[in-house]
Amino acid sequence: MPLTSVTKDPATLTLTVVGDYPVSQRRLWDAFADPRQLERFWGAPAFPATFTRHDFKVGGRAEYFLTLPEGQKWNGSWKFTVVNPISSFEAHDGQDNAEDENMPASMKFAFETTPAGSRLTIVTHFSSIAAMEETIPGMEQGLRAAMPQLDAVLAEPSMAAALA
Repeated sequence: MPLTSVTKDPATLTLTVVGDYPVSQRRLWDAFADPRQLERFWGAPAFPATFTRHDFKVGGRAEYFLTLPEGQKWNGSWKFTVVNPISSFEAHDGQDNAEDENMPASMKFAFETTPAGSRLTIVTHFSSIAAMEETIPGMEQGLRAAMPQLDAVLAEPSMAAALA
């Protein structure tokens, strides 16, 4: 399983998830930059993700939905505030969830090279301890179910590498 650690820090209102992968930093980045690859692992197996928009630049938006087992859809979106190709991106919670104060306020995704391949660090910031307590149990369970799907995606060549 690629997740190395999941750490909750109420003092900084963060949840930090770290995963190590036996692929290059570029390959790991490409999985997040391509919405067709991203949707194959962003949702847990029982809650598959579909990205309807992925304007991956500062000021752009990603919009997606998770399909719940009963057929309902849960909408999510990100507003990209920082995009540093191959090394990091940051996003604020999109307007689709603005009415839910328990949703994470922002997320930072960092990609780095390691001796064995690459590391992904996701730091999710929350607006309050109450938001953390309400959201983290389901979020952690979802991440632990979803992120192992990334292994299968990373085992395939990326489209960016194929076009290079």
